This record gives sequence, structure tokens and C-alpha cells, in this order.
Amino acid sequence: MEKNYKKFVWITVLSGILLLSAGLLLLPKKDYSEQENRYLEQFPEFSLETLADGSFMQDFETYVCDHFPLRDAFMTVRTWYERLTGRNQVNGIYLCDDGYFIEEYETPENTARIISTFTRFEEKITDAEVAFLLAPTAVTIYADKLPQNVRNADQLAEIETIYAALSSTKVDITKALLTQKDGYPLYYRLDHHWTTYGAYFAYVEYCHALGLTPYSMDEFTPTVVSDDFQGTIYSKLNDSFAGADELTIFAQENTDLTVTYHDTGEVTDTLYAPDYLDTKDQYSYFLNNIHPMIEVTNHSADNNNVLVLIKDSYANCMVPFLTNHYKTIYVVDTRYYKNSISTFINENPDITNVLVLYNLNTMDDDLGIGGIY
Repeated sequence: MEKNYKKFVWITVLSGILLLSAGLLLLPKKDYSEQENRYLEQFPEFSLETLADGSFMQDFETYVCDHFPLRDAFMTVRTWYERLTGRNQVNGIYLCDDGYFIEEYETPENTARIISTFTRFEEKITDAEVAFLLAPTAVTIYADKLPQNVRNADQLAEIETIYAALSSTKVDITKALLTQKDGYPLYYRLDHHWTTYGAYFAYVEYCHALGLTPYSMDEFTPTVVSDDFQGTIYSKLNDSFAGADELTIFAQENTDLTVTYHDTGEVTDTLYAPDYLDTKDQYSYFLNNIHPMIEVTNHSADNNNVLVLIKDSYANCMVPFLTNHYKTIYVVDTRYYKNSISTFINENPDITNVLVLYNLNTMDDDLGIGGIY
């Protein structure tokens, strides 16, 4: 009886392995994961060189993980198992109080390179005023929600180190976010971005640093545009019990905008892309996802100030606030903008301000920083 049972177990396990392997080989492969909002690894190119340096096997392992049959289901089972066994971290995500999933922050490796890039850039700008805004993430602002006895690298120390090397305006938003964290939802529970509330308080500090008068919150109308937002962190865990976030904008009356996407030629009168609310990638509702350069003209502006915003996606929900203070804003994503941004700035003397805005959690490996020159 015992012998037959062991035989049954082995047959079941081997059959499962064979079926999954066959599925990996035969099932059609996707280029893009809607669930995870990212491009999937494609089958790596084989050569003696890639085999010798280990890159083929490394890329092949990623390929197998990305295209493994029933991958989403296995992610769900893994998350449930970790919860049931009392674990407080899954796939680099902390399971926190109040239903928050917060990404860990590892010791950065490219601080010297980032400082070198930023200092060289500010030295190249001849006339426009340059400001830097480095945003801490939920792991710092919501540290009181983290599981006990977890250790992360210090984001505030990293910001201080980088700011100390810069001669331009440095916008410190940490104190403001810590002050407001109990009154407003500053970060999403299931996504790595800050919310529009978090962006608003960062905008206020930017205005103070630049000598501008920020609009009060009473001058906007907070409006929920989605109540089923499950962002990037949710996708890493696929926890069906996690619920969803609300996606909120701060609506304004009497806005007269022209928004031009330089790569596609599309021209609209809004900073929002409602079609994304029907997709997994709802955060792309802000600024219509990724574009090398977006030109925003505020026809109602009472000044001729022009801003160049060099940014990651944290800035997307902050742009609506900034439009109140500039005639024109050029929003630049240097991962995709292939020309010299410093040359563009210096060749356009009407540009009065430059803001460099990145969040700490993705800044260390953000390829766009290398494109700031």
C-alpha cells in the first residue's frame, strides 16, 4: 500500500512537471504583461560568448520565470502561503498595517554616478534656474506601518548625500509629508507611486522653495475617477484579498490647456487619458503613459515662465498643479528623449526653470538618469 502511494506521488509530480514544461514550450508567448504592466523577457540569443559569460543562462532563467504556465496563479498561492505561515515579506514587498503593501528599499549602488550626472547637468545650464526634488517613498513616510524589526537602507541619508553635492535649489519635502501622513493618503496601498495628495504637498514645498505662492487645497475639487485601482505592487503579489485603491484627481475650473505629445503628434486639451481607466495600468491616466517630451501650454497663465520638468512617473500627477505657475511646461522622460536636454534648454532662452524630480526607490537603477546631459 505504501509502495503504491509513493509511486502515485512520483507519477503525479512528474506528470505535473511534464505538463508545465510542455506548456512552457508550446503555449503562445506574450510580449507584454497587462497584469504586471511591463514587457516580458524574450528568449535570449544563444552564442558561445553569452554562454561563457553566463548571461545566456541568466536571461533564460528570467525568460522561464516570465512565461511559466499559470504564473499568476502560482504567485497568488505563494502570497497566501506566506501569509498563513506568518511571513511579513513576499517578493521584496512588506505586508504592512492598514492593508498597505510597501516595497523594501535596498542600499543604493549608483550614488556616485547619480551625483556626477546631476552636477554635470547643473553646470551645463547657463541661464535657467535649476531645482532638484528627490521624493522619499512609502517605506520612509509610512515606516510606522512596516512589520517590526525590518531593516531598510536610509532614504533620507541618501537624499542628504546627493543634495550636499548640488549647488542648485534643493526641495526638501520629507518634513511636509511626515506632517500630513496621518491626515491624507499620501501613497497608494497597492502601487509604488504617491497619490495626488502626496504630489500636492510636494508641489507646495516646491513653490515655497521657488518663491511661488501655492494654490490652497480649497481651490481644487478632489474627485475620485476610479475605485478599483490595483497597481504595480499588487501585480507582484496577486493577492485577491487585497482590495483596491481609489484614484483621485484635484479638478480645477477654468483651465485652458493645450497638451502636445511630440512623439505621436497628438494634441489634446487635457492632462488626463480616460481610456486608461479601463485597463490594468490606471496610473497612466495621468499624462497618457510614457512619452519622450510633452508640451503643456496654459493659455490662462498670467506670466511667461517656462519650465522643463525632467522626471520619472512620480511627476505625472504633479504636473496639473505646476501648470498654474507656468505658461509652458516641457515634460521630459530622458529614458526615451534621445537628444541633449541641456542643449535644448540653453538654446531656448525663454526657459526660466528646470525641475529634476525622481523617487528614491527606483532612482538607483533608472536608466533615464544616464540620459540627463
